[in-house]
This record gives sequence, structure tokens and C-alpha cells, in this order.
Amino acid sequence: MSLRILHTSDWHLGRSLFGRSRLHEFEAFLDWLAGTVESRGIEALVVAGDIFDTTTPGNATQKLYYQFLHRIALTQGSPCRHVVITSGNHDSPTFLDAPQELLRSFDVHVIGAATGDPADEVRVLRDRQGKPEAIVCATPFLRDRDIRTVEPGESLEDKIRKLSEGVSLHYAEIARIAEEIRQSLGAEIPVIAMGHLFTAGCVTVEGDGVREVYAGALSLVCSAAFPPVFDYVALGHLHVPQRVEGKEHMRYCGSPIPMGFGESKQQKLVLQVDFEGREPVVTEIEIPRFQPLERLAGGLGELSLSIAALRSAGSNAWLEIEYRGDEPPAVVQEAMEKAVEGSQLEIRRIRNNRPLQQALRQSATDESLQQLDPVAVFSRCLDAYGTDEALRPALMESYREVLRSIREEDVMAEKEAGQ
Repeated sequence: MSLRILHTSDWHLGRSLFGRSRLHEFEAFLDWLAGTVESRGIEALVVAGDIFDTTTPGNATQKLYYQFLHRIALTQGSPCRHVVITSGNHDSPTFLDAPQELLRSFDVHVIGAATGDPADEVRVLRDRQGKPEAIVCATPFLRDRDIRTVEPGESLEDKIRKLSEGVSLHYAEIARIAEEIRQSLGAEIPVIAMGHLFTAGCVTVEGDGVREVYAGALSLVCSAAFPPVFDYVALGHLHVPQRVEGKEHMRYCGSPIPMGFGESKQQKLVLQVDFEGREPVVTEIEIPRFQPLERLAGGLGELSLSIAALRSAGSNAWLEIEYRGDEPPAVVQEAMEKAVEGSQLEIRRIRNNRPLQQALRQSATDESLQQLDPVAVFSRCLDAYGTDEALRPALMESYREVLRSIREEDVMAEKEAGQ
């Protein structure tokens, strides 16, 4: 028996970049993905979490998602028979699960939340003649409450140990269920596991937005958590394509578009997995770059030359600029805007550490940034910018409001972690 699947994850539909909508990129990616499914004869598409960037995606973002599923499910002549979607830590489990029964009628299986019964995550995929062709253990993002109980007086080490044990026990149980099903079917069909988590030894990139899924336990899971019953492990959460501990059959496919400028030079992938019986053969498929991102750094002269070169090449890149010099921020801003004027280039961010450095130089020699009061540092930054005195009260109050919001979020995070 043979089966061809496509592994993707971390779409983050609805994500913006420094206030700029990326809807056209997501639309272009999903159109490319649907075409790839059709042209390569993909029979099952698995999406390992973080479908959306927020728990409350907007209408335009939802429309992209459902239009894509509609195209995959109903395209005439497409061999794709199954779509399996699990939630990530950015997703709302209830939002994903809401149309679950309706989508199942199109052989689109959505698992947004762990139910307490691991058997609910196991799906038998059948071919057009009704014969079983694969078993998918579609584990969604496992929240803290799904995999451990809180006990009075437990230490951080106890919590981390229980989290790790909880993940391992969960996968051991669904592996047992999958193996029992396979034996009952009497067919040597592959078992595919899905997961959305951070495994030990894997890497991230600065600015990719990946965050700890369990506080204090960033590298929680090792490859041993996935029993040998699993013939392929399709993972999500990390945006860099990579193997888990070098194992060919345990893979992160990565995000399909760069989530930030730190990923601007990274080649994005989806993974085609061909099974002959239970043996997987993985093929990396490169995703086109739908919106170029460029990082530029230097003084005004260097930056102007770099921008001129991009203009000559007809680039439509979005730019992150790191200014290295002593000119005031207003002068830098004006020069950069003039440099891109009339071109297709867009400046999304200018990084200029000069005001902060000046503010810190105003401090005593024995002061460190950690020792300074945040409001005092902000006040010194306003001094360094030469801010109009009439604007200072409103800016200071806005800053204090930001600090209050951060502190409230920290308190809520601590409460949720203790539940």
C-alpha cells in the first residue's frame, strides 16, 4: 500500500508585521499550497497547529481559511482525500472545533482541544474503496491542565517533571490505541503522529514570535516521548524546518512565510512524505517567497547605497533598518523616507539605539539597566529625543498605562500557571 501526505504547520493566518497587513501573502501561500496538493497528487494534508495567529481571527482571515478547505475538499480530479488539522498554542480550540462535524462530512478532521480521552484524537483514514490506508494520531496543543495536576507546595522542578511525564504518557496512550486499531484492522498501514510543542535540542530564530508553551520548561520534550509505533511525526510550533535529534521521520516543517525579519533569509518548506507500506520517504518542497523582507544596517551613507541597489533591482521588499550612527532620530527617519520615495520599497521598522544609549550614559557609572526605574529610563529617552515639553505629560501617562497593562498580564499569567 502507498500513501502520499503533505506536512505543513504554523500558518499564523492574520499575522501582521509592524502594523502592515499580510493578507496578500497568506492568500498567495494558500493558493500555492492548494496547487501543490493538486499537482503532486497529495492524498492527505496534515496541518500541525497555529492555523491562526490569534484566538479571534478577523472575517477576512476566516474567509481565507474556509475558502482553502472548500477548494481542497471539492476540487474535481484532486486525489486529496483527507485533511487533518490540529490546534496550536495561538489557536482557540473552541473556535477550531465549532464546525468540526460539518467539516468531517468533507473528510476534514479538526481537533482543537484535548477531550480527556486520547482515543478521540485517533483517526483511521480510508481510501475511496473504504479500505484503511493510515492511522493519524491528531494530538492538538496540550495545555498545562490537559497533562498534569497541580499539588500544593510543588516546586518548579516538580512542575517541569510532571509536564514532561504528562506529554510522554499522553503520546504513549495514543500510540497504544493506534497499535490496537492497526492490529484489529490486520493491515500494515502507517501511523502518523501530530504535535504542537517544543522539543529539546531544536532551534528558533530571533524575532520569529515563538514562545514557551509551558512556563519555565522551554525544551520540555525529547524524541523518546514519541514511541516507535509512530512511523512519521509531523510537528508544529517551531518556525525553522528541522529534524528532531537528527531523526528523519520526526520533523518540523516550519512556518510557510517569514514571521519576522529574523527569518528573512530562511528557505521555507512543506514536507511531502511518501509511504510504501510503513516506510516514509521525505521530500522537501521549497515555498516561493511571496513578500521579500530585507534587513539593512549601517550609517546613513551605507543605508542609502543599500536602498539604491534595491531600487535598481526593482525590489518591492519590506525593510527593517538598523541605524548605526549619531544623527538624531528625526534626521534618520527623514533620510530613509526620502531614500525609498517613489519606489516599491516599504520601511516597516527603523531601529535606533542612540536615545537609549544616551539615556544610560546619563546614569551613574554604577547603575545598570536592570537597576533603573522604567519610568526614569523613559524620561531620559524623551530627553535624548529632545521631546517637546508640551507633549511630555501625555507621553509619560501613556507609558505608565503600558506598564500597568504589562503588570496585569504578568499577574494573570501567574494565576493561569497556578491553576
